[in-house]
Amino acid sequence: MTDFLAPVEEQIAATPPPRRGGGVGRYLLAKLGAAVLSVAMTVVLGFLLFRVMPGDPVTTLNRGRPVSGVELDRQRHDLGLDKPIWAQFIDYVGKLLRGDFGPSYAYNGPAGQIIADRIWPTVLLSGTATILAAALGLWLGTKSAWHRGGPLDKGSVGVALVLWSTPAFWLGLVLMMTIGGWFPSGGMQDPDSPTAFFPHALDVAHHMVLPVITLVAVLYGQYQLVMRASMLEEMHSDYLTTARAKGLRDNLVRRRHALPNALLPAVTQVFMHLGLVVSGAVTTEAVFSWPGLGQLTYEALKVKDLNLLQGIFIVLVVAVVIMNLIADVLLRVLDPRVRAS
Repeated sequence: MTDFLAPVEEQIAATPPPRRGGGVGRYLLAKLGAAVLSVAMTVVLGFLLFRVMPGDPVTTLNRGRPVSGVELDRQRHDLGLDKPIWAQFIDYVGKLLRGDFGPSYAYNGPAGQIIADRIWPTVLLSGTATILAAALGLWLGTKSAWHRGGPLDKGSVGVALVLWSTPAFWLGLVLMMTIGGWFPSGGMQDPDSPTAFFPHALDVAHHMVLPVITLVAVLYGQYQLVMRASMLEEMHSDYLTTARAKGLRDNLVRRRHALPNALLPAVTQVFMHLGLVVSGAVTTEAVFSWPGLGQLTYEALKVKDLNLLQGIFIVLVVAVVIMNLIADVLLRVLDPRVRAS
């Protein structure tokens, strides 16, 4: 028997161990290459997308004004809109590589500077709402899954589905009509807002209440449902049975064993939404007159400000690509299965 097994044992011993993933360097290069390709495709598609929109920017800007055809042609020439599409694209890419988004038609200034001035209000509003929605959704998702079929599970899932399907602008209008008398419903601050840091911060926080409630209400359901589904997949795993057999309390089993593994799918979702924070919520900012990128997008669409729209589009995509890249790297660090793939 020993002689019979010897060749097999020698063959097993000679077999090289299974190779792990292609290495951190190769993994990062692949992800970086995909990110650069995504941004490049966005530049091309964004340029073409906003040029096929109906309407003429120059005509829209001069709406209601007695302007001659000669003057309209001169404005088109000044803005470079009389050139062929391919020539406009070459000019656009050349400026973009220098960090220049071109001039804004409506605001009569550099589009990049106008976008930069609107980023912080959007990050403040949407970032606060995203953090609160993620914390609330993940907590409710964990609780509802652990008590599946109970009153908390049925009630919270039903409310989450209803709010998730509710249009943000409609909910914002409802909040303005119901509790709008208690909180400011427009702008980011009062015209006579104090200049001192803490009084000014309180004034801004007071103006943030209604838009933040609106965004949290329509966002948290996504996190709750994803977390609930992920937790349900982990609840009947063998390692949880082993942990219970060791005598661990139910809360410890959930917090120390089930929750870390169930959080992995939610990590990607959280970082994807963090990327979308830069874009803001167009309808919510428009309803509450919040001076961020969302309202800027709405205003640029009304006058077909091509350079401004393209700049906002690129900033949004770059933010999403960067956050997806961070999520991929973080997932590789947290999940050994991804490292071994």
